[in-house]
Amino acid sequence: MSDELVNRMDELETRLAFQDDTIQALNDVVSRQELELERLQRALELLARRQADLAASMPGEAEDDQPPPHY
Repeated sequence: MSDELVNRMDELETRLAFQDDTIQALNDVVSRQELELERLQRALELLARRQADLAASMPGEAEDDQPPPHY
């Protein structure tokens, strides 16, 4: 093989190695973000349930939903 062809193959192998590293790093980030998103969704659901429970236990909330007496 000619030196030029060997140099081109080396360059391509180097690029491929960097691309593999980049793809793996991006995959790791996406995986961590997916876990964090799932955690945040569970936390949001818990907060929504707590808020609904709190609103249901507050006195006078049912009266606020009714129109004033002059209607």
